[in-house]
Amino acid sequence: MERNYEEAIRCLNSRKASPKPNLDDMRGSDDMVKWLELLGHSVEDLNDLNAIHVAGTNGKGSTCAFAASFLKAHGNDTGYPRKIGLYTSPHMKNIRERICINGEPISKEHFTMRFFEIWNKLPSQATPTLDIPRYLQLLALLSFHTFIEEKVDVAIYETHLGGEFDATNIIRTPLVTAVTTVAMDHVSLLGPTIQGIAWHKAGIFKSGSLAFSTSQVPEVATVLEQRAAEKGVVLEFVSVDPALPTNAAALKPRVQRINCSLALAVVRAWLSVKAPKGQSSMEDITRGIEQFSWPGRYQQIKERNFQWFLDGAHNELSLRYTVEWFAETVTKNQNTTATATRILIFSQFSTRDGTALLRSIAESLQDNNIQMQYVILTTYDERDGQTRIDRNVKKRFSAEVQERYAETWGSLDPTATVLRERTIEGALDRAREIGDQNNGMQALVTGSLHLVSGALYLLESDDRIQRL
Repeated sequence: MERNYEEAIRCLNSRKASPKPNLDDMRGSDDMVKWLELLGHSVEDLNDLNAIHVAGTNGKGSTCAFAASFLKAHGNDTGYPRKIGLYTSPHMKNIRERICINGEPISKEHFTMRFFEIWNKLPSQATPTLDIPRYLQLLALLSFHTFIEEKVDVAIYETHLGGEFDATNIIRTPLVTAVTTVAMDHVSLLGPTIQGIAWHKAGIFKSGSLAFSTSQVPEVATVLEQRAAEKGVVLEFVSVDPALPTNAAALKPRVQRINCSLALAVVRAWLSVKAPKGQSSMEDITRGIEQFSWPGRYQQIKERNFQWFLDGAHNELSLRYTVEWFAETVTKNQNTTATATRILIFSQFSTRDGTALLRSIAESLQDNNIQMQYVILTTYDERDGQTRIDRNVKKRFSAEVQERYAETWGSLDPTATVLRERTIEGALDRAREIGDQNNGMQALVTGSLHLVSGALYLLESDDRIQRL
């Protein structure tokens, strides 16, 4: 076997199984400690990562990215922390984005070296006493191994889903834990109620660790408080921080002010333990926000007289935030009496209720007085017959599901023209054709991270675009 990057990705992708029907069949943490020990590490070694552990439904990745950016700004100013590890999922353009050090994905060479160091030590066949690690478990193990070997000063971890049984939840003594907004998602695995989902998210709370949460609906807040009390943890709920700058571009989406405020509370708590003499200054906060980057979330791209708005929202609550951001941005920047042609590009092929997501989008558009003249329904396939090695998305296309989506939107807004495209590239090209016919267009691409990641890759491969 060749030990190159492509072979590493092939080995990793070979462990990507179909989604399990229930959580008992996919508890990510079950054999993680045994596998970690096979790599020569112990759970005690994870204590040296000085971890920040983040769970939640919406905003986990943004909160982690804000925290990493704040710590990097502080480290640049004071000399500590020097090395900041960041583990998130999913990735937008390449798998290495999931494991970052100081804001940059590890290199292909680094990924390949560390991957085969763990691949060669882990079981290749399941036994009655030890399973083989699946895709996400392998990535979590790779991140632990990389951050331990690289001696990072802090490792920021986003859970995969849930928390209690998540593969990342073998971190026994994180310095700080945080829960972002909890909403109805992954209901078949974590639900069926929002209280059940909250129970799983609160599984990351650990005795002796500091714990924070954004403001939550009462049913969620009660569960989080109960679980915190069971674990002997003092839980603090965080509201929007008044110290945040009012005109920062990264904070224009209202929900990002919430995520940023949580991240700032987490970083201040972390520094109070690890660097009590060096709290974040206003300059660190401002610089951290300016340097914040989280592709595929509330992202704008300009191409000639085409404006693309991309957000990977994929549950009803997050889609409402996305539409609100889109509406505020396009109406604020509207400099003529003529309304631009507006297009929705949507795709959703999973266990989620895609028709409910479309209804959420339609209701929110109506609430914000925005109309989409066109709706383009597409898939997760970037191009005909071509799949990048970093994009291991199994074909989930269903003509029947797409037809149901078309009928749903037709009933929600009979004035809109509903189109269907078999690939993301086809959807983008169709939107461009509409834009050419109408002297420009504004397209909202949302409904799935798989859709947004494919669109982002295709758009950023084009020299004509301008990143905003």
